[in-house]
Amino acid sequence: MVRAYTRKEYIRKIPGSRLVQYDMGDLSHKFPVVVSLIVKAPTHISHNALEAARIASNRLMQRRAGRMGYHLKIRVYPHHIVRENPMATGAGADRVQDGMRKAYGKSVSVEAVVKKNQRVISIFTNPKNYLDAKDALKRAGMKFPVSCRIIVDEGEELIK
Repeated sequence: MVRAYTRKEYIRKIPGSRLVQYDMGDLSHKFPVVVSLIVKAPTHISHNALEAARIASNRLMQRRAGRMGYHLKIRVYPHHIVRENPMATGAGADRVQDGMRKAYGKSVSVEAVVKKNQRVISIFTNPKNYLDAKDALKRAGMKFPVSCRIIVDEGEELIK
């Protein structure tokens, strides 16, 4: 696993993250059931994938549980800056650029560095909305580049 590249003082232009919210739903209420999505392997998750997963899961929970029937929390933050060394193609490209000489690259996007078995998204809800939360996390897991699984953190005795 590559160490996260977060030294922002060396980089001129840092691309912004598309992830706009990390907590959605009813933030003040204490819910008895907590369901989480964890990744099975270490990976990097882009800010676009995190935002797509947030939209998919939040929309489903809002429709099924109502605006105040859940609390969705994104647990990772995209710190890692991704760089790209764009290569010119076409006629005369070899005279224009240096190839891999001075190939530091320009910053393109940001992503979250995630370890194995780390929680990415958690949904706090009531026992009656447990299956909806599970379905929402399943949809969110489809947006990630790694296989995920869903676990129950709290309230396992309430859902049986």
